[in-house]
Amino acid sequence: MKKLSLVAGSLALLAAFSCNNATKVAEQETSTSDASFTLVQDSTKVSFVAYKTTDKVPVGGQFTSISIGDLGSGSTALEAMDGTEFSIPVSSLFTNDPTGTRDPKILEFFFGFMENTELISGVFKVGPDKQCAIDVSLNGKTESIPLTYTVVNDSKYVFDGVMELANWDALGAVASINKACEALHTGADGISKTWSEVAVHAEVLLAKK
Repeated sequence: MKKLSLVAGSLALLAAFSCNNATKVAEQETSTSDASFTLVQDSTKVSFVAYKTTDKVPVGGQFTSISIGDLGSGSTALEAMDGTEFSIPVSSLFTNDPTGTRDPKILEFFFGFMENTELISGVFKVGPDKQCAIDVSLNGKTESIPLTYTVVNDSKYVFDGVMELANWDALGAVASINKACEALHTGADGISKTWSEVAVHAEVLLAKK
C-alpha cells in the first residue's frame, strides 16, 4: 500500500512533464506551421508505483479520473501541450486491492494527513530542447517533476518521472501511512518502511483538429 501520485498521472496526473527525450523518439513528430490539437476523449491514463519494505517492493495504482484543460496550438503536439492545466481528484484512487482496505487507508492516512488534497493539480510545461516538466500542487506546495517521454505512432505520448515527496513537505504523510500499514510494510529484516519516492506515469493520446 502506498502513497501516491500523480500525474501521472498522474499522476496519475497527469499524475497528467524538465524531461529530456533521451531516446529522441520525439523527433518523429510531424511539424506544421500552426496546428491545433485535441486530446482523444477518455484516452489519458495516470498511474504510479510506490514502494514498501527495505527491499523496495513496488505497489502500483492509478487515478481513474483526470480533468485536463484545452490544449493550445503549436508547430508540434508537444508545443500545443505547453501550459495545459490538469487536476486529479484523489478520491479516484484505485490500486486494485482485492481486500478493499488499501485505498481507504491511503486516502485517510496519507492524503488525509496533508493539506488541501481533494485535488492534485498541476501545469504541463515545455522548455528548451523539448524538455518538459509538470508543476504539481500538493499539500499546499507547488514543485516540479522532470519527466522523460517517448512518442508512439506520432500521436501517443508516454511520460515517466519520479516524485520525491519530501519536496512537498509530505514526509509526515509518509510516516502516517507507514504506521497505519506497519505490519504490511515490514520485510524479512523486521523493519517497516515506506519509501518517499514515487514513480509517476502518464499516457496521452492526441489528434490534430
